[in-house]
Amino acid sequence: MTSDQTASFTADELESARKLFEGPWDFVWASTKIDDLPPMVGHEIAFAGRSNVGKSSLINALTRRNALARTSHTPGRTQQLNFFRQVDHDERLTIVDMPGYGYAAVGKEKVAAWTRLIHEYLRGRANLMRVYVLIDARHGLKDVDGAVLETLDKAAVSYQVVLTKGDALKQADQTFMAEATYDEIKRRPAAFPEVLLTSSEKGLGIPELRAAIGRTLAERA
Repeated sequence: MTSDQTASFTADELESARKLFEGPWDFVWASTKIDDLPPMVGHEIAFAGRSNVGKSSLINALTRRNALARTSHTPGRTQQLNFFRQVDHDERLTIVDMPGYGYAAVGKEKVAAWTRLIHEYLRGRANLMRVYVLIDARHGLKDVDGAVLETLDKAAVSYQVVLTKGDALKQADQTFMAEATYDEIKRRPAAFPEVLLTSSEKGLGIPELRAAIGRTLAERA
């Protein structure tokens, strides 16, 4: 863990990760139930987070595709597992956009269905490499986020916390929030011990997040 709570990457890792994500990303599959998942190809990473945490915007920033993942001002819009891959190009990596959680206005039955889908996917997807749990840097970890981290810990699914909307904070506050978040997750058994701070709008931390994913892929490969 570095002093500013972010990972350090070599120039080669940053360049390799840039190339990993520069290909033609496409939507390939959507699943609303566990028996309708796509065939496993390569390794998967999943993005989870509260509704309106900026999950779709972050996926679009990573892939340089403005409309790959649908963004919406209506919380709870993503109601399925959405899969993205570089078809017929570099198929080592699949991105999974998970349904947002924690939106109270969504009906209890729908929330229960989303929860079952997420839990079953996390428990049963053999090629799932890591889950990136997105937290709004302006607000930090909430109780609903803690419940998700607890689920990941119990399922022994590796995850890393990524702070979003970091451009909304002054630099000193960015450092404080990253350190405070790290202090909250450092003893969790399945948490990767580094917190990344990002901004989809300003590009803050996007190269480092790509590099973190690239490093994990290289380790698994």
